[in-house]
Amino acid sequence: MKYLVIGAGGTGGCIGAYMTEAGKDVTLIARGAHLAAMQENGLRMETTKKGNYTVKPVKAEDMEHYSEHPDVIFVCVKGYSLEDTIPFIQRTAKPETVVIPVLNIYGTGGRLQEKLPGLLVMDGCIYIAAEIKEPGCLWQNGDIFRVVFGVRRPEEYRPVLADIKKDLEDSGISCVLSDNIKRDALRKFSYVSPAAACGQYYNADAGEMQKPGEIRDTFKALIREIDGLAKAMGIPFDVDVVETNLNILDHLTPEASTSMQRDIRQGKSSEIDGLIFEVVRMGRKYKVPVPTYEKIAEALKKQGF
Repeated sequence: MKYLVIGAGGTGGCIGAYMTEAGKDVTLIARGAHLAAMQENGLRMETTKKGNYTVKPVKAEDMEHYSEHPDVIFVCVKGYSLEDTIPFIQRTAKPETVVIPVLNIYGTGGRLQEKLPGLLVMDGCIYIAAEIKEPGCLWQNGDIFRVVFGVRRPEEYRPVLADIKKDLEDSGISCVLSDNIKRDALRKFSYVSPAAACGQYYNADAGEMQKPGEIRDTFKALIREIDGLAKAMGIPFDVDVVETNLNILDHLTPEASTSMQRDIRQGKSSEIDGLIFEVVRMGRKYKVPVPTYEKIAEALKKQGF
């Protein structure tokens, strides 16, 4: 199958690198210096699991020059850039193309489906700690690399989804074809949202959150508030989500941080609205107390966010 990955940062770039290395037909959509470096020198991977190596050649284009019609599109941009991808997807997709958003913001697939009514748009999420180190180079931190995706309604299932799962697994990427993607995507959100909120509030990386004390306790309190929302939404988690997320956190290197924190530090646009302020809105909608989120949201708004 022909794959297109929109966004070549830590999420999309790693998917593209692993699948290219495994011989899959993948094109990465990027721009600027990062794109130029990949086109000239390939994609340099620096990892704690597989060591350092370069995937070369790697197919990389910008939106303007890409002219193929893929079978599968992974959307791996930040939430604030999602709208920019819609005209491009409309131009390049075939009627049978499957679109899999892999974003931090909960509910992205449903919102994107409304804008792309003729296509199958799924929901998805990813577990990975990775980022662009410099143009043409990604830093993958830690061992975890798992993609979860699925249809929101059983009648939308297609046999090709099992083929996508196999291609990911053939590429060394752990993959779950979920039978309850709303729950599983919210479960991922129950990690990344508290990690981003806690990390930004305390200006803390993973190392500070791994130590017993106030910061770790706040992280756990935020997870419990998401757990309460999940129950009110009718999609309760099937695991102890606090224990599960602490296990994820504790397997990161101490310097790991969320992409939202890194974007804010670099003065870029960030996903702070979807990761933090949206939870406060969800609490009001479902009448679930989220006092820790409210405290952090109020403090961040006073800082000008």
